[in-house]
Amino acid sequence: MSLSTSLPKIVTDKVPGPKSAELLKVRKDNVTDAVGMLAPVFVDHAEGAMVQDVDGNVFVDFVAGIGVLNIGHSHPEVVEAVKAQAERYFAPNINVFNYAEYPRLAEKLNEIIPIDGPKQTILVNTGAEADENAVKLARRFTGRTEIISFAGAFHGRSYMTMALTAKVKPYKFDFGPLPGGVHRFPFPYCYRCPYGLSKESCGLHCAKIFEESYFLEYVAPESVAAIILEPIQGEGGFIIPPDEFVTALRGFCDKYGILLIADEIQTGYARTGKLFACQYWDVRPDIVVSAKSVAGGIPVACVTARKDIMESVHPGELGGTYCGNALATASALKVLEIMERDDYCAKARHIGEIAWARLQELEKKYPAVVGNIRGRGAMLAIEFVKDQKTKEPAKDFTKAVIAECIQNGLVVLGAGVRDNNIRFLMPLVITDEQLSAGFDILDAAIAKVAG
Repeated sequence: MSLSTSLPKIVTDKVPGPKSAELLKVRKDNVTDAVGMLAPVFVDHAEGAMVQDVDGNVFVDFVAGIGVLNIGHSHPEVVEAVKAQAERYFAPNINVFNYAEYPRLAEKLNEIIPIDGPKQTILVNTGAEADENAVKLARRFTGRTEIISFAGAFHGRSYMTMALTAKVKPYKFDFGPLPGGVHRFPFPYCYRCPYGLSKESCGLHCAKIFEESYFLEYVAPESVAAIILEPIQGEGGFIIPPDEFVTALRGFCDKYGILLIADEIQTGYARTGKLFACQYWDVRPDIVVSAKSVAGGIPVACVTARKDIMESVHPGELGGTYCGNALATASALKVLEIMERDDYCAKARHIGEIAWARLQELEKKYPAVVGNIRGRGAMLAIEFVKDQKTKEPAKDFTKAVIAECIQNGLVVLGAGVRDNNIRFLMPLVITDEQLSAGFDILDAAIAKVAG
């Protein structure tokens, strides 16, 4: 049986096994603890949704590189595409030599990204870079300086994106001063409404407050260049804003000449059951930022905007040495070809149906600790609480469940400002049997930790 069709199996007495434990000593001596670590194991090889460590333990991966591997680990066609490109050239640098992969990828992205009218794309290396360039574009095009982001947002660890990001620890604490011109607005987190209202009777208060208070007391709309939001908050806990909220934002943007930026870094490329999560909206953004899963693990990020916005900048003002290198663009072209051909959006919806049913079972089975379940497609989360009425976050419980899962062959990742969510980002090539095995491990872990 190949690894890609295998099931989780732990063969050592505990995780990490002896070989990983020895390598952990090397990491401890040579790599700062500031670089995070979820699973204390070292990978030997990985295929599809499965990862085998150097000790022979096999894990089902519900993290997918934090949304990087929607197409799965080591997809054979992507591997071959990268090998073929590597034999020709790696990175001539698009600022020096032209090569076809860069404009071909931009052409494909302009075709599929949901922005109305003519559009253009630039390629950079990381999601944070992409968000920074989106801000640069918005400020240049509008001639304004201010940016609105949201509570619970995560946009990166660079200085501009730290300012856009909401969570203080571990992302911003003691790294200031951060860039100015960023204003934070409460996000419509309906389970924990910042206004203490219920979704059924709130009258979309979270949108009304923009003009009733925010634009009067905090920032004048005439000075705002852009509003940036994730269609589903990632690091914030997979929070989905009401569609009507986004429609209202689009209305404010149109009324005041503000650009709407959709950060699709974690939601993009079939994760939610549509190619891009903002396709669930009945309105369109002006700029879309995407990254992570576009190239199957090779770093590339994309900024796509209306053509008139892109034309407001001049030669040399955007880009960089490694941006859109040929290995990454060749990989991305193959990834997009496979996703379209094999209907990865349908795969995500299928996974979502199975996973949602399992989450509903967990919600009924563990009513004392499961506060909320939510998601779209194969982007799902479960939120743990100490008390259903007070909704007090169960941070330590969540951490213990994650650790117990890893000991038994399932790798899952936390999320949320309060660190009390587990998010699910399984590769979209996962089999039904692997998916079921993963949720069986999660179920057992909750039962054990709950006592």
